[in-house]
Amino acid sequence: MTIELRHLRGFLAIAEEGNLTRAAARLHLTQPALSRTLQQLEAHLGVRLVDRSTHHLALTPAGHEFRRNAAAAIAAVEHALDPHRSRGLPIRLGHAWSALGAYTTTLQRRWKRAHPETVLEVLRLDERSAGLASGAVDVAVLRGPAGAPGVPGVTVAHLMREARLAAVADDSPLAGRVTLTLADLASQPLALNTVTGSTTLSLWPAGGAPSQVVPVKNTDDWLAVIIAGDAVGVTAAGTAAMHPNPAVRYLPLTDAPPVDVVLAWREPVTHPAVPDLLRLAHDVVRR
Repeated sequence: MTIELRHLRGFLAIAEEGNLTRAAARLHLTQPALSRTLQQLEAHLGVRLVDRSTHHLALTPAGHEFRRNAAAAIAAVEHALDPHRSRGLPIRLGHAWSALGAYTTTLQRRWKRAHPETVLEVLRLDERSAGLASGAVDVAVLRGPAGAPGVPGVTVAHLMREARLAAVADDSPLAGRVTLTLADLASQPLALNTVTGSTTLSLWPAGGAPSQVVPVKNTDDWLAVIIAGDAVGVTAAGTAAMHPNPAVRYLPLTDAPPVDVVLAWREPVTHPAVPDLLRLAHDVVRR
């Protein structure tokens, strides 16, 4: 059979979502149709790409390797078909949470003044690569360890560092403090964004981490459990700027290392205005 781009896009959606139902919804397909597409691709390659033996789909070693190749192939084909296809189209800046923090509005306004012909779309996508892996964005803001795991052809540039903050409910006994330490949080349940968060238990010294974790999948759910008083959180300063809430107190953590914020994009670039956006973002945070 002939393998088409839809087979590659279908596999990449499954790899990104880790779930057939969500991947099918993203592609506007039925789950059986997407399952058949995956089966056709595996039959053509003669290898199993996805392990379906568990409740959660997982890529096989061959699947991980093919994911890199498929993503590179899609990017190359789209670029080859029309290298100027995106002129006049919006440039998409992805982020998993908090965008550029306090600098976000400045970036948007300065971009609009400097490039009125090209709309800047700031998109939140609740995935580790902030939309870079699926091609949903042209540039991504990433926090934590530099790079976009599993995404081929990615270039990363350091943008800034953000201080780490504790987030507690406004009626928490901790809310009245001026600053906090990691040890102050150790006795509390800890909200952890297991999909895109930069906080892990390794932030605490051995034997000193919180014993109870409340896993969440996005910033909205993270805030919800903190507001309810069910957990405390650790985040970067950008969250306080982008998600202020009268029911949440953000307090400096005096002994937590800062969070690196990077810009990531794929080569070849997917939009001719990418270099302009990178330059402006660096200029904005330096001022």
